Amino acid sequence: MAGPEQIQQQVDESSQSIDDAELALQGINMLLNNGFRESDELFKKYRNHSPLMSFGASFVSFLNAMMTFEEEKMHTACEDLKTTEKLCESDEAGVIETIKNKLKRNVDSQKPPPSVIDRLQRQIIVADCQVYLAVLSFVKQEVSAYIKGGWILRRAWKIYNKCYSDIGVLQESCQKKTSQESLTSDRANDNSVTNEGVSAESLSRLKGSVSFGYGLFHLCISMVPPHLLKIINLLGFPGDRLQGLSCLIYASESKDMKAPLATLALLWYHTVVRPFFALDGTDTQAGLAEAKEILQKKETVYPNSSLFMFFKGRVQRLECQINSALTSFHDALELATDQREIQHVCLYEIGWCSMIEMNFKDAYESFERLKNESRWSQCYYAYLTAVCQGASGDVEGAESVFKEVQKLFKKKKNQIEQFSLKRAEMLRKQPPSKELCILAAIEVLYLWKALPNCSSSKLQHMSQALQEVDDTLHVGLKHLLLGAIHKCLGNSKDAIQAFHLAASNELGRQNNTYVQPYACYELGCILLDNPETTGKGRAFLLQAKEEFAGYDFENRLHVRIHAALASLKEVVPQ
Repeated sequence: MAGPEQIQQQVDESSQSIDDAELALQGINMLLNNGFRESDELFKKYRNHSPLMSFGASFVSFLNAMMTFEEEKMHTACEDLKTTEKLCESDEAGVIETIKNKLKRNVDSQKPPPSVIDRLQRQIIVADCQVYLAVLSFVKQEVSAYIKGGWILRRAWKIYNKCYSDIGVLQESCQKKTSQESLTSDRANDNSVTNEGVSAESLSRLKGSVSFGYGLFHLCISMVPPHLLKIINLLGFPGDRLQGLSCLIYASESKDMKAPLATLALLWYHTVVRPFFALDGTDTQAGLAEAKEILQKKETVYPNSSLFMFFKGRVQRLECQINSALTSFHDALELATDQREIQHVCLYEIGWCSMIEMNFKDAYESFERLKNESRWSQCYYAYLTAVCQGASGDVEGAESVFKEVQKLFKKKKNQIEQFSLKRAEMLRKQPPSKELCILAAIEVLYLWKALPNCSSSKLQHMSQALQEVDDTLHVGLKHLLLGAIHKCLGNSKDAIQAFHLAASNELGRQNNTYVQPYACYELGCILLDNPETTGKGRAFLLQAKEEFAGYDFENRLHVRIHAALASLKEVVPQ
C-alpha cells in the first residue's frame, strides 16, 4: 500500500470528490503506516467537513494523549471529543457541509439521504466519544473519576446497543426488499435500497462502525470478574466473549474508518490479553494462529507499519522465538522514528525479551532509557532498571537506583508502582545481592506471564539460580517460582510439590502477600487439567478467590481465576 506521502497526495487531488467515510479510512491507514503527523494534519484540515472527519481529528488527539499521558494533551483530547460530541448532538451543524459535498459528487438518487445514515452515524460517534472520555477519566485513577467514567460508559453502551439493533433491523428490511424485487422486477439493481432510501452498502459500513465499540464492550466485560462489576457498577450484564470477537472481526473487514483499529484490537487481544490473563488456561499458544493469519492478510496493506511489526514481534515472543522477536522489535523501533511513544513500547518489549534470555545487561539498558524518557511510570521502570542492573552483577549501581524508586513513586493507587516501591525498599534495606536481584527478575517474569516464553535451557538456568537463594524471607516466593518453572517444563509432579510448599509457607507471608493465593491458583489450574482431580482444582481456585484479600495484584489474579472457573463451566455444565 502507498505510504503516507502518496496517500496525502491522493487526498489533496481528490478531496472534493471523495466520500467522507473513505477520506476518514485513508486518514487512519495513513496513521498506521507511520504517518502520524500527516494523519493529524489531514483530519484537522477536514474536521469541519463532516461529523466523521471531526471524530477522526478527535481520535488522533485521544491517541496522542494516551501514548504520552501528558496532562496538557489529555485536556486537549477531552475538549476535542466534547466538541465532536456537541457537533453530533446538534440538529443542523455539519449536515449542510455533508449535503454540499454529496451534491458536488453528483450522487444519484440511490445514495442514502443524510436523514437516516447521518442520524445513525452521529449516534455511534457520540458513543465512541463517550467511551474515550471515560478512558481519559479512568487514567486519573481517582474514585470520583471511576464513578464518572462508569456512568459515561453506561450511556455509551445504551447507544451502541440501540444502534446495533436498529442497523440489524434495517439490514433485514433491505434484504427482504432485495428478494422481493428480484422476484417481481426484471430491472437490474446494482445497489438495492430500503423504503427509507438506505443502501445496503452504507448499512454494512455502519454495522462495521458500531461493531467496533459494541464488540469491545462485550469482549472487555466478559473478562471482568463479577465482584469488580459490583464495585464499579459498570454495566451490570455479562459480556459475551464470542460475540465480541465476532463483532470485531466484522468491523475489521468493513469499509469503515475503524476497520484498521478493529484489526489492531484483535491483534492486541490475541497476543497480549489472552496470554497475560491466561484466558485459555495452560494453553499458551492459544490465539497465535488467529494473530498470524491477521498479520499475513494485512502485510501488503501495512508493509512498513511499526505497529504491525510490533505485533509480529509479540507473536514470535509467544512462540519462544526470542531472537526473531528481538529483530522485529528493533525493526519496529527504527520504523517509528517520529513516534516516541511507539518507540517506548518497542523498548519495553526489547527489555522483556532480554530478561527472558537472562541477558540482564541489555535489559538494563532498555529500561534505563525508559526510566529517563517515558512519562508513564518512571517508578516502575526504575525498579526494573535496578533489578536488571543488580542481576548483571552491578550491585552497587542497583542499590543507588533502588533509592530512586521512592523519589519517583507518584501514583499511590497504582498497583504496579506500589509493588515496585515495596520491593525496592526490601532490596535496598537487605542490602541487595546478585542472587536476590535475579530472584526479583524471575519474579516479574512470572507475574507478567513471561515464563512460558522462555526456552527449556533458560528455564533450567533460572531453576539453578533460584536454588542458590538462601533467604528465609523469600522461601515461599522461591517455591512459587520453582513451581512455575516446573510447570513450564512439563514437570507437573514437581510443580505441585513446589506450589504446596509455597501455599503453606507462613513465614514470608508478610513480605510476599500474594504468594499463597497465587500458589493456590496455580495448584487449581494444574489439577483442573486432570479429570480425576477437577474437584480439588476447583476447590483451590475458590480458596484463592475467597480466603485472601489485600495482596499485590489481587485484581489481576481474580481475572485469571474468573477465566479458569468460566472454562470449567464450559467443560462441565453446572
